[in-house]
Amino acid sequence: MTQPAIETRGLSQRFGDFRAVEDLNLTVAEGEVFGFLGHNGAGKTTTIHMLTTLARPASGSARVAGHDIVTDPLGVRREIGYVPENVRLYDTLTTRENLTFFARLSGVEDASDRIAEVLDFLSIEELADRRVGTFSKGMRQRVGLAQAILHRPGILFLDEPSSGLDPMGMKMLRDLIGRLNREWGMTIFMNTHLLSEIAKSCTSIGVLNHGRLVFHDSIDVVMKRYGDEEALEELYLSVVPVNAKGEAA
Repeated sequence: MTQPAIETRGLSQRFGDFRAVEDLNLTVAEGEVFGFLGHNGAGKTTTIHMLTTLARPASGSARVAGHDIVTDPLGVRREIGYVPENVRLYDTLTTRENLTFFARLSGVEDASDRIAEVLDFLSIEELADRRVGTFSKGMRQRVGLAQAILHRPGILFLDEPSSGLDPMGMKMLRDLIGRLNREWGMTIFMNTHLLSEIAKSCTSIGVLNHGRLVFHDSIDVVMKRYGDEEALEELYLSVVPVNAKGEAA
């Protein structure tokens, strides 16, 4: 049996008395495009930080690509790519210079060839020799994505990838996620609060509410049960009640 791409058992994170993630039990199969849905502050980014070894869990365990996030963080990092909501790049460097720097950090062989490959794949060759400090958020996201896939990771983590993008930018991102999954075989773990992106991009979804996983199933099952993508709102509201202030209860 193929091992899961991501598997957590009782994964939890606390900040003082605040429980950011509580007893998370989640399995994401290899080859999935998994959408992690939840309100702002639900614990989605905290979960990604633990799974990408940027934060040590308070308790519980997780394996990513077969590597334990606590005992083998370097093994995890070799197998993953990560694009945060706000991509961090060196603004005074060009796209090519940024990618060359990150390729060296990742130990990528034939860096110039790999850079040319990802620039072509993402259709951003025209950005190669421009300084990234002049770029829009959408352009920076694409350069961040190029950096994240330079070493051909098996699993790609995206934290609110559509944040701040216009409709055209969102469509381009959606198409790229689909191609990375189909053509490069990447498992995608995507944090988002946009129901429309879940319906159009993902093969399975999970819903987090105040740090707890309250729903997890395949998109096929969801669509059969709820009928159409607009009815995903029904699903969300049924598992994440909203109070009088319009906040997750």
